[in-house]
Amino acid sequence: MANVVLAYSGGLDTSVIVKYLVEEEKHTVHAVYVDVGQPADDLEEVRRKAEMCGAAGCHFVDKREELCRDYALPMVQWQAKYEAVYLMGTSIARPVITKGCLEVAREVGATAFAHGATGKGNDQCRFQLVAEALWPDIEIIAPWRSAKFRQMFPGRSEMIAYAEKHGIPVKATAAKPYSSDENCLHVSYEAGVLEDPAREGVTVPDYQMCVLPENAPDKAEEVTVGFEDGIPVSVNGERPAGAFELVRQLNEIGGRNGVGILDMVENRFVGMKSRGIYEAPGMAVLYEAHRNLEQITMDRDLMHLRDRLVPETAELVYYGFWYCRKLDALLAFIREAQRRVTGEVTLRLYKGNLTPVSRRSPYSLYDESVATMEGGGSFNQDDSTGFLRIQGLPLRVQSHSAGWGRVLDK
Repeated sequence: MANVVLAYSGGLDTSVIVKYLVEEEKHTVHAVYVDVGQPADDLEEVRRKAEMCGAAGCHFVDKREELCRDYALPMVQWQAKYEAVYLMGTSIARPVITKGCLEVAREVGATAFAHGATGKGNDQCRFQLVAEALWPDIEIIAPWRSAKFRQMFPGRSEMIAYAEKHGIPVKATAAKPYSSDENCLHVSYEAGVLEDPAREGVTVPDYQMCVLPENAPDKAEEVTVGFEDGIPVSVNGERPAGAFELVRQLNEIGGRNGVGILDMVENRFVGMKSRGIYEAPGMAVLYEAHRNLEQITMDRDLMHLRDRLVPETAELVYYGFWYCRKLDALLAFIREAQRRVTGEVTLRLYKGNLTPVSRRSPYSLYDESVATMEGGGSFNQDDSTGFLRIQGLPLRVQSHSAGWGRVLDK
């Protein structure tokens, strides 16, 4: 018997898990609802449901601003995308949820942290690795990794039947064709009918943040995003109250223009491939605006070094290693690398597309007098002769032993 905090959503799985931990395992359970910008719930109803299931209490922790400011925006600075496309909205949120649960654990004297992630997915890794980094001695309880729990609940239909038997109100039905997870950064869809990668993805009524590109307005919309040292600070010349409000505004703008929808088959940390569909309109706008600003403010060698490190950074975050010395060092690097990535970018949004309109910065490295293709300018083209003779020296020397000249004889 333990004193446990449970990452609690108020949905089917975690409601059933509360009752299971209390009645079957005899634990004292404190439900923790961490607000990361998921669609608004009736918090009093969430509390009543948790207590109805046997929780000793239900705690609410608002992490929306922290999620956007301290977790999502550094990933924008990194241009971090897992496997080159996924913006990692769930990956970023799990460390924040874990941290919120552990803060409550300190308050209530809990010695164990429970979650409802399955033994097949990535979330179990993120919850546990973050918890062990922040609190090395805490006990981790993952019911889906317990044979006893899986015997009681082989699937979703058994959980629904259990909830009905015990009078637990849940919205889920046995006919739901897939599962979804929402926060202020994105919505993810997986499982059910989506497990067939040959099947078309989520249909029109199911999207929550975006319209389909073909249903977006026929008129393009422009948005201007301002940055200071790689951090977005303004939208259309106005500075929102904080990072969460900035993301919320861009979600609305991007969503109504069909921006940020992704359908991919990704490689999970546990080793299997998984099909997921994502909508992240605000983050898609931020990534594109940021990259365009970097094009005029970041020097080539630094940008290329950062880009070589992107896959490694994205992997660490995707796998759940938010709190490790390696990521600490990478985050320190990007803060320095982003100095003077300051200015404004205007993008044109049209039916799912993002097109740059203008880039402006007081620290722009773009020099028209150097780059111009017109006559004159400050670049002496004669200098390129010596430059290329020096660059070509190793190739001329290697040519004798490599025999590249024989290519011309074929």
